[in-house]
Amino acid sequence: MPASAAFPSGHTAAAVAFATAVGAVLPAAAVPLGTLAGAVAYARVRTGVHYPGDVAAGAVPGTASAAAVPAAGARLPRVRRSGREVTTAAVPGGR
Repeated sequence: MPASAAFPSGHTAAAVAFATAVGAVLPAAAVPLGTLAGAVAYARVRTGVHYPGDVAAGAVPGTASAAAVPAAGARLPRVRRSGREVTTAAVPGGR
C-alpha cells in the first residue's frame, strides 16, 4: 500500500472530470468514458499507489469541477459580433 500521503487521487479526479464534462456534451460517449474513468480509479488501487478512499475522494472534486466550469462559463459576459450573440466562453453548448 502507499508509503506517502496521496490523498485524494489526482488521476481519478482528472479522469472523472473529463468523463463527466464530455459526457454532458456528447451523451453517446458518457458510458464509455465513465467506464474508462472507473478503470483509472481501479488501476490506482490495484497498482498500490492509492487506497480506495483516495480514489473515492478524488472522484468528488472531479465531478464538482465538471459541473462548475460550464456554470461559470454561462456567467461570462456576452458580446455581439456580426449581428449575432455569442458568448466569450469556449464552452460547448454555452448560451
